[in-house]
Amino acid sequence: MKRNLSLLLTLFILFPAGISAQEKAWTLHDCLDYALEHNIQLKKSRISLQAGEEDTQQAKAQLFPSLSASVAQNISHIPSANAFGQGYTGNYNLSANWTLFDGSRRSNAIRQQELQDRINLLGVEQNEREIQISLVQTYMQVLYAYEAVRINENTVEVSKAQRDRAEELLKAGSISRVSFAQLESQYSTDKYQLVVAGKNLDNYKLQLKQLLELDITEDITLAFPELSDDDVLAPLRPKEVIYATALSVMPEVKSNELSIDMAELETKKAVAGYLPTLSMNAGIGTGSSSGMETSFGDQLLNRFNESVGLTLSIPILNNRTNKTAVNKARFSLANSRLELASAHKALLRSVEGVYLDASSAQNQYIASSERLKYITESYRLTEEQFFLGMKNTLELLTEKNNMLNAQQEELQSKYMAIMSIQLLNIYQQKPVNPNY
Repeated sequence: MKRNLSLLLTLFILFPAGISAQEKAWTLHDCLDYALEHNIQLKKSRISLQAGEEDTQQAKAQLFPSLSASVAQNISHIPSANAFGQGYTGNYNLSANWTLFDGSRRSNAIRQQELQDRINLLGVEQNEREIQISLVQTYMQVLYAYEAVRINENTVEVSKAQRDRAEELLKAGSISRVSFAQLESQYSTDKYQLVVAGKNLDNYKLQLKQLLELDITEDITLAFPELSDDDVLAPLRPKEVIYATALSVMPEVKSNELSIDMAELETKKAVAGYLPTLSMNAGIGTGSSSGMETSFGDQLLNRFNESVGLTLSIPILNNRTNKTAVNKARFSLANSRLELASAHKALLRSVEGVYLDASSAQNQYIASSERLKYITESYRLTEEQFFLGMKNTLELLTEKNNMLNAQQEELQSKYMAIMSIQLLNIYQQKPVNPNY
């Protein structure tokens, strides 16, 4: 009977008079899937990933020869009586250049860019994880706000019933006008608290809509999951195991590890600046001039030339450019290692904090549920005694407020535990509970 009543109250909250039961009810899975497809920041990070892949293709192309062609047509004017006043010349060239050795700078640049592509991909995954965390937190806050509204609605109904009954007793002369005024005041206070709870619900729903990039004209209704004590009190894995798993799967940790590899490659590239560079070049060319006795075709044939050669560039003195580059690359490598250590500590703080929240919330839920049971019974007895004239108004209202506080404490610990458990699942890359 109690479960059926709870279900009816839930349906009343989710589908009020202005909302049709046929409208879409969003589950947590729906929210996650929609956000991962439509979030603007995610779309931008995916575009950055594609742009980085283009840089990788360009880096690989540097291993191959370059080829260029040039065509030049010139007009010259010679102010001399013994020569033509105006002449035309043309030059036509095709040249190629190929770097044979550069101390592995190009190959290391390719490996760096490939690492950058992996870092960009991890950046997409990190954005996805951050969105998942924000959605889980906000989604649970909306569910909490829904139930807070329900509690306040029930409280208002009870207050109204007490006020109405007290009004009858006042007419019969069984209670004083002061007692009736206190119950009237409590009824007004409870209605105000219901308005506050409704405002909090609207604010959390707005935050959820913004995370989902929904239009201002769109409303959102959540599918209210059936949560049992098993969901709230789900056993937690040891935090050392959770942390070890998070270290192996969290994208920000992997990204910092790859940044160290990139910094090591940058150091190798800087050291290669001390080495000579060997390149091969080749070309063919021809030309023509006006005023010549031979024809244009004969000129092209007669002036046709071919060339091939090797160029060895040896750095001797470059104003400390190479030494500065090597030192800065080593500083960058040291900094990357510190960034990795910092990422480990930040992840440890996050995991420990969420684990503590989950463990504490579970313990609080057990204690608050037990407390609520006894406070509810105490309130019921006090209410009976009040209407029999054995308790005064202050005692009744005190017990009632104690019960309301106990309900809020149980509700808060319930959703804090569920939210923290889901966050721990995200840190382990475990799927969201299918009940949601």
